[in-house]
Amino acid sequence: MSSAALEATGLGKRFGSTWALRDCTLAIPRGRVTALVGPNGAGKTTLLHLAVGLTEPSAGRVLTLGYPPRSAAAEILPRVGFVAQDHPLYRGFTLAELLHVGAKLNSSWDERVACERLRRVGLGLERKAGSLSGGEQAQVALSLALAKRPEFLILDEPVASLDPLARRDFLQSLLEAVAEDELTVLLSSHIISDLERVCDHIVVLANAHVQLAGDIDDLLETHKRLIGPRCEGAGTRVGAVLQESHSERQTNLLVRSNGHLYDARWSVSEVGLEEVVLAYLARASRGGVAEPADREVAS
Repeated sequence: MSSAALEATGLGKRFGSTWALRDCTLAIPRGRVTALVGPNGAGKTTLLHLAVGLTEPSAGRVLTLGYPPRSAAAEILPRVGFVAQDHPLYRGFTLAELLHVGAKLNSSWDERVACERLRRVGLGLERKAGSLSGGEQAQVALSLALAKRPEFLILDEPVASLDPLARRDFLQSLLEAVAEDELTVLLSSHIISDLERVCDHIVVLANAHVQLAGDIDDLLETHKRLIGPRCEGAGTRVGAVLQESHSERQTNLLVRSNGHLYDARWSVSEVGLEEVVLAYLARASRGGVAEPADREVAS
């Protein structure tokens, strides 16, 4: 069995002359909660639709749980839960009726899971979907997805339209589900502060390309903020420079370190996930390549 829940190799999707996703190569590890981050139009939804077979690649290949999703839908779909950004529900149905439909459509359906999760968030089965708030609809969509007892849960911007309290409640429900069922989760969002609390792996998309991918702890360990004497010439090789600014006497750098022991005249500080992600997104917006090259700074 592959160790990856999702594998993409040279994956691309083109709509007319525009590439929504291009040359995407990545692996989403099993048993982890992975954040898929990027601005609107970066290719996040396109990647997720390719992962569940809602569209087919224009280039490359994608495997979900070891299978091509378009040609092996019968093998994959019962094992994957998918929550779309707009939480599509039949607005005229009560929650009891939605559960009944779910049971008819899914062989692995667990009514107890759905009812218990709806009870926890205070939603009675007599409520109609159309009467629910955005946060309540998101909770219903998550409950329906989890009732399938999926191995792999894919969430496309599930909290994008929710207020901070509803986002917190949704993400808390997600964390509880991960702890109880040992799910693999791929969570797409552009709200980085929320993701840092629930995810341990990250993929950053921008301009239809993967800009960064890896374990969050490893990425935070290798990215540093350096402040030292002004330098714009050759010197000590410290790794890949992502951002730099200069004052009359100082240089401020955000670098992807190569493990070099810095000169004592440089102060080194930790950086947060949001700072790292925004640096890669800013770099992509300026037309930078996905992997920055090593640079030298003066010591």
